[in-house]
Amino acid sequence: MKSTFTAVLSALMFVIGINPVSAQIPIRELQRTSGLTVSGEIRSVVGNEFILDDGTGQVIVDAGPSWYHQLDFREGERVTVVGEYEGYDLDAFTITRENGEVLQIRDSEGPAPWSGGRRNRNRNR
Repeated sequence: MKSTFTAVLSALMFVIGINPVSAQIPIRELQRTSGLTVSGEIRSVVGNEFILDDGTGQVIVDAGPSWYHQLDFREGERVTVVGEYEGYDLDAFTITRENGEVLQIRDSEGPAPWSGGRRNRNRNR
């Protein structure tokens, strides 16, 4: 019954033009959601990881290892992150800055290009 309801709801959202993957989710709701979009202000940055705060809560955003690509996030910067919540952090697929710049971190399908470690650094570039 639950799977039928979910399928009908998803189909209805698709028909009326709402993409459930890109719907804005408050950080406090992340425990119940996978494949999502969150927006907020960066509170703290360590390498390519940062704490994102949307006013309802905070989450650690993982933008991949700095040996793969170095990013220049700043505290106070407002961003929108599309990614996958894994119970302790949000693995970013894309990050959109306030000025509209979109940073492609990784594809949403398959393993991250850095998953093989440094030896595969240029594998999917």
